[in-house]
Amino acid sequence: MKFRAEINVMPHKALLDPQGKAVSHSMPSLGLAEIGGVRIGKHITLEVEAASKDEAHEKVTLACQKLLANPIMESFEFELFNQA
Repeated sequence: MKFRAEINVMPHKALLDPQGKAVSHSMPSLGLAEIGGVRIGKHITLEVEAASKDEAHEKVTLACQKLLANPIMESFEFELFNQA
């Protein structure tokens, strides 16, 4: 079976996020002073071939831990969807 994973990788909340901070500081000049606390990460979509959803979950978790996210600085979460 083929699955699609939608993965979000974000910096740990305890770490500074210079990109997010820059965007937050720019909001008032755009007339959007109500917006703050911006955090910027990355969104990754991939397809995985697996016998079951549990196996697909294991494979995507391994990919995130070993390649897609830096565990020292980032956390990840994802959803799996069946591909037709």
